[in-house]
Amino acid sequence: MAKLNPDVEMIAVPNMLQIKVGGPIGATDLHLIEKAENALNDMRSDFALWLEDEVVKLEESAAIVRKAGLKGQEGEDLFIRAHDLRGLGSTYDFPIITRLASSMTKIIDMPEKRKVAPVALVLAHVNAIRAALVQNIRDTTDPVAAELADELEVMATAFAAPWKDEAQPAAARG
Repeated sequence: MAKLNPDVEMIAVPNMLQIKVGGPIGATDLHLIEKAENALNDMRSDFALWLEDEVVKLEESAAIVRKAGLKGQEGEDLFIRAHDLRGLGSTYDFPIITRLASSMTKIIDMPEKRKVAPVALVLAHVNAIRAALVQNIRDTTDPVAAELADELEVMATAFAAPWKDEAQPAAARG
């Protein structure tokens, strides 16, 4: 056994999490958790319909951007739609849509980017999201989807690179 250093004091911090959540999970709580999981499973059949609604909203915003460009409120609206899909894709069992929407938001997350962003690249993301939903491609196990997502991410990252430092909080930049 290692010799203790008299200059070092060990402080055991109590685990406050269990105290904060009210102690161990009881049988009643487990039943409620199981009931919630069953309700969620019952709703899974609606996930694709809900996601369809969100993709339609994205496409409507994209149609406006196709005519008016990304610079004004049109670009902001498209960003909001893509940002929503970034969160909803995985929730609705389509992680590929989360990945594509995340890539898209890299391009249009700031007004400065939207002023010079290539509309064709943004619309390619919109089309890829629609294709994933129509073809029921949920993740990157589909080789074509994986390649497409990879390529779109490479282009989005390359476009967004000049703004990389601006996206970080000032404290992180040093």
